[in-house]
Amino acid sequence: MTITFADFERVDIRVGRIVRAEPFPEARKPAYRLRIDFGPAIGERTSSAQLTARYRAADLEGRRVLAVVNFPPRQIGPFMSEVLTLGVPDDDGHVVLIVPDADVPLGARLF
Repeated sequence: MTITFADFERVDIRVGRIVRAEPFPEARKPAYRLRIDFGPAIGERTSSAQLTARYRAADLEGRRVLAVVNFPPRQIGPFMSEVLTLGVPDDDGHVVLIVPDADVPLGARLF
């Protein structure tokens, strides 16, 4: 399926910094509850992310990530996930985070 550039522009993907990562034992699949800071214009948002196979919670804190910030919030068990943290699967199907390779401002928009 082909989309227009205008369709792509409707997806708001921003840079955030993980400020807290903690186990999410209530999730059906192993996951972390994340708190991500997107800077003053957007603020902090929550996300559930299935990152446990490749990342330790302590190693996630302070990392910059990319996330979709304009999807509606999604209830995952007792937790409200407000953004979709982006990643791609490795050869074993484990999520690898999509991250900027330089220090860019929080809240910067992907284009």
